[in-house]
Amino acid sequence: MSAKKTALYGMFLALALVAGYLETLVPINLGIPGVKLGLANIVNMILLYTAGFPAAMAIAMARVLLSGLLFANGFAIVYSGAGALLSMLAMAVLKKTGRFSATGVSIAGGVFHNLGQILVAMVVLETGALLYYLPVLIISGLATGLLIGLVSGMLIRRLEPLIRQMLE
Repeated sequence: MSAKKTALYGMFLALALVAGYLETLVPINLGIPGVKLGLANIVNMILLYTAGFPAAMAIAMARVLLSGLLFANGFAIVYSGAGALLSMLAMAVLKKTGRFSATGVSIAGGVFHNLGQILVAMVVLETGALLYYLPVLIISGLATGLLIGLVSGMLIRRLEPLIRQMLE
């Protein structure tokens, strides 16, 4: 890997960590426990569209691990990791079809992130009762995915030529 790529990926990892941390400082109380904007997903989206799936997945997983070690605990790593993994896979599949805008891809990412977390919670807590919470999480994933997708789409259009040039 070239020094330019290493520096670029390091910068994106740092941006994702800062975005995730800032999100914890800004309380969003919608009366729904665990709902977050997912600001770090802006970085994932930019990478997915400019550097490709492997780079986006690597940065997403590195962010989950580092933020869990720095700011949370092992459970947070497991929950966030499951959400990020499922989200990135869904976004990569939808992007590859070419039928969805960045906003549509992001919406799917938001929904699948929440689905991944609820599935892990069901396994950890050994109960299917958490499925009743899924409709609320789907709605929050739709809303946050829409917002993140709109912002990501604007940033991708502006940054794509610069990032692609740096990756050459």
